[in-house]
Amino acid sequence: MIVKLSTPYSFLDDYSEGAHPRLLEALMRNNSSQQTGYGTDDYSHEARQLLHAAMHTTPDEVAIHFVPSGTAANLISIASCLRPYEAVVAVDSGHISCKEAGAIEATGHKIIAVPHLRGKMVPDRLERELDRNQFFPHMAKPRLVYLSNATELGTLYTRAELQALSAVCRRRGLLLLVDGARVGVALAATRNDLTWRDLVDLTDIFWVGGTKMGALLGEAIVVRRAIAEGFEFHIKQHGALLGKSRVIGVQFAELFRDGLFFELARHANEMARRIAENFVRMGFALAAETETNQVFVQIPDAILPQLEERIRFYEWEKVDGHTVVRIVTSWATDETQVEKLNAWVRQVRQGRA
Repeated sequence: MIVKLSTPYSFLDDYSEGAHPRLLEALMRNNSSQQTGYGTDDYSHEARQLLHAAMHTTPDEVAIHFVPSGTAANLISIASCLRPYEAVVAVDSGHISCKEAGAIEATGHKIIAVPHLRGKMVPDRLERELDRNQFFPHMAKPRLVYLSNATELGTLYTRAELQALSAVCRRRGLLLLVDGARVGVALAATRNDLTWRDLVDLTDIFWVGGTKMGALLGEAIVVRRAIAEGFEFHIKQHGALLGKSRVIGVQFAELFRDGLFFELARHANEMARRIAENFVRMGFALAAETETNQVFVQIPDAILPQLEERIRFYEWEKVDGHTVVRIVTSWATDETQVEKLNAWVRQVRQGRA
């Protein structure tokens, strides 16, 4: 449930604002340049070069395609890999399982749900579900494993965890996809030990989220050349091949030219850290450890209306007289607003709110 308020500051998501000013300036600066479309423009070419440099890859190793949204990135990536009888394996809390209106199922592919652990897929639970789905040809055949990093609970995969999952996939003939809507805050997190190159080496497809990292729109799909043939046809058929592809290319080039992407990610994480640490100091319980830019905290129902007067947020779930609320920070989160929230939390505990 979304708490709908008109004036409080929004911690509802990480795309409430439009775009970082540098990206808007770049779009204006290059607006009059005549360009070809559908991903062939100069700016998309530059963006791909910068992404290859950041990931230490070559065009012969991976292909990079730009699409306008995260749902498009997931749907196209999955549909491009699977035959009609093949299925996706995802944790039950995964974004494609809960938040994309059945987009994957609408392509004709079953999602096999695996119970999550702190939002994450773990090898033993994955293997258990794979073993339960072997009654062929009477059951959909698992073919691709879907993860997101960061997860829906804001938690991170370590290198060791991703290596273990990748090993299971390769041993059992499965492809591995990582949803990167929030990969920026994941790789910029203090506890992170994954690199871009690790994602290239350990997965078959992953994508880099721009929408939640200061872009107006746009995600970059990185796909192994071995399975990339015809990928652009899938993009076209799903209505995601933009004539004005330059709009995404300009923004990704600006994000990756000199480190802006991770600068913005670190800001989002720092704002979340300050909020989470203050809640804990004031005696509130976190429902999930804050590792990236999402804070899940239990708020007593008695004071929930007071919080609603001050900020916008998601009500995540009800727990014994409390509501777990999700507070999301972004590249644009105002430090002053963070301090105002923290001051109110302190006042509540001191009985002065």
